[in-house]
Amino acid sequence: MKSCTVGEYLLSRLHQSGIDHLFGVPGDYNLRFLDQVINSPDIAWVGCANELNAAYAADGYARCRGAGALLTTFGVGELSVLNGVAGSYAEYLPVVHIVGAPARQNSRSRLMLHHTLGDGDYDHFLRISQEVTAAQAVLTPENAAAEIDRLLQIALHTRRPVYIYLATDVAEVSITPPAAPLSTPQPTDPQIAAAFSRAVELRFAAAKTIALLADFLADRAGLRPALQQFLTEIPMPFATLLMGKSVLPESLDGFAGTYAGAASAGKTQAIIERADVIITLGVRYTDSITAGFTQQIDSDKTIAIDLHDSRTGEDNFSPLPMAQALEIVHQLARRYASGWDLTPPPPPALSHVPSDRLTQSTLWQAMQDFLRPGDIVLADQGTAAFGAAVLRLPEEVTFICQPLWGSIGYTLPAAYGAQIAAPERRVVLLIGDGAAQLTIQELGSMLRDGLKPVIFVLNNSGYTVERAIHGEHQRYNDIAQWNWTQLPGGFSVHNEAQSWRITETAQLVEVMQVIAQTSRLSLVEVILPRMDIPPLLASVSASMSQRNGG
Repeated sequence: MKSCTVGEYLLSRLHQSGIDHLFGVPGDYNLRFLDQVINSPDIAWVGCANELNAAYAADGYARCRGAGALLTTFGVGELSVLNGVAGSYAEYLPVVHIVGAPARQNSRSRLMLHHTLGDGDYDHFLRISQEVTAAQAVLTPENAAAEIDRLLQIALHTRRPVYIYLATDVAEVSITPPAAPLSTPQPTDPQIAAAFSRAVELRFAAAKTIALLADFLADRAGLRPALQQFLTEIPMPFATLLMGKSVLPESLDGFAGTYAGAASAGKTQAIIERADVIITLGVRYTDSITAGFTQQIDSDKTIAIDLHDSRTGEDNFSPLPMAQALEIVHQLARRYASGWDLTPPPPPALSHVPSDRLTQSTLWQAMQDFLRPGDIVLADQGTAAFGAAVLRLPEEVTFICQPLWGSIGYTLPAAYGAQIAAPERRVVLLIGDGAAQLTIQELGSMLRDGLKPVIFVLNNSGYTVERAIHGEHQRYNDIAQWNWTQLPGGFSVHNEAQSWRITETAQLVEVMQVIAQTSRLSLVEVILPRMDIPPLLASVSASMSQRNGG
């Protein structure tokens, strides 16, 4: 049997996991492995401006493709990605972090090499990464095949990052190639499934009204098609939380809006909370998407389906994969739906006050008309994400935000990763001026690679979210004023982009029409009033201010 190197084995298994691109930054400890990446027929190298942006890009890629991977060098590189990897851990993204490390003899000799702490201990950074990865491995020629398979199986099963330490000499050692495709078995128990079915049936039989509430973990489990089939067949009232927005088809009858506890717009809260039975799918109630835990979801009438287990009241059913639990619920719903009141709620409508002056209200009304089926929409934490919560997304739109980890600036490199993952789809990025200043370097990578996202920079003169929470007039919430429309030209020696500065609603609508008819990277600076914030953000910031004050 023909042999392969450890590096080639790893690349083969990444490809089998649905990963076709590797994001990162070169360093001397990963260059030999990078030669193998460049020569790989399956994995393309995507160089980023810095390691943190590479982690964000791999995260965005994973949200569109199911998994992602990044490569850094030992020490300085791997520490720079920790923030991004932690976000992937918090929000359940299987990102494979590969660290190019010094040759084994150097670590055995405890040499005071560059990128170390100078104490001969080469495991400092592995230990640090243990806190934000589901599994770790130091590859050797003897364990490489088994450990690579183990880590990828864990990443795909838990939907969380893993850490692979790859010494520069180990990457080139010959081993036996994979003998069979990588498998990711889902443990099941027929008795547990049967018990769950009985518990669901008891609730369905007694119910007159029912509602479904889904969140981001349903997306991580790949259940969008199954959910669309379920809700098309049985059109019950349904909603999502902000972190899971777009996992449910918002164009269908029955969509009640984005659920945010007491801060929900219109009748969304009542429609969900007052149902006799509430099916929750992959839900996490975090402070920033429930306006400070204001949800009133009665656990006694909830069928709660999670990634690997489900609950009804106080009864827990584990192991039970989410897809299997949803199928059980779907089958039983077919049987009992005739006894339920499935009157669809009125479709949620944007609160709109016409104005020639650009405001949050006029911005989101224009954005509602601009979006089209199949878009990938990214909204950075702040006015962008909380304002976008009111949108009713067209069919097959993927919505990406990061309200749990909440690292501002995340979405610009994540948009880069998303576009690499789905080059045939239009990417629309909504990001604040403060957030964009953190990660703007990746604009150069987009231009270098000929990508054509549409970027709306919401310029409200600083950190408006922080102003709303505390320190409205404090200078720590001010930022440098940039000439945004000149940035595309500064990040590329070629003139591939178009940009505008917009101050009026009519201008915005006109520019959106131009963008819809062209195919170039487009940057639109949208000038908004400094303290004009979306209603949901007003509720969330008030809650945070109170909580931060003890």
